[in-house]
Amino acid sequence: MDLYEGQKARRSMFVGTEQVEMYAQLTGDRNPLHFDETFAAGTKFGRLVAQGGITTGLLHALVAMDLPGPGTVFLNQNWQFTAPVFIGDTITAEVEVLKVHESKPVTHLGVRIARQDGDTVLEGKAWCYTFSTSPETPSFRGST
Repeated sequence: MDLYEGQKARRSMFVGTEQVEMYAQLTGDRNPLHFDETFAAGTKFGRLVAQGGITTGLLHALVAMDLPGPGTVFLNQNWQFTAPVFIGDTITAEVEVLKVHESKPVTHLGVRIARQDGDTVLEGKAWCYTFSTSPETPSFRGST
């Protein structure tokens, strides 16, 4: 697959109580914003929200599996959380190739995640590097 400026990919996921609990088991993040309905009701969010790591994790999956794809890791991330992800939301991450380095396996991406209501919950940019283990092929899955 050749990468080119303007290329896009997206990936969606449902964020329910099971995902929030699994993330807490992995990381230990049991902030009352995620588990205590009374506490969350008293905040500006008004109800339970998912951990930010679930939101960014969707971007990690999108970049590692879809675009640029397998073998890709983040080099740099510069994004902002702009709205909460509530328990019960479906979020969709989208990346767009902004630039493909001419001689290195490096890609600059625009990133955005939105809820099912269209509200953006995260936006920004990232730099990625794509590894290849095949000695017969270029180390980059993009332009050569």
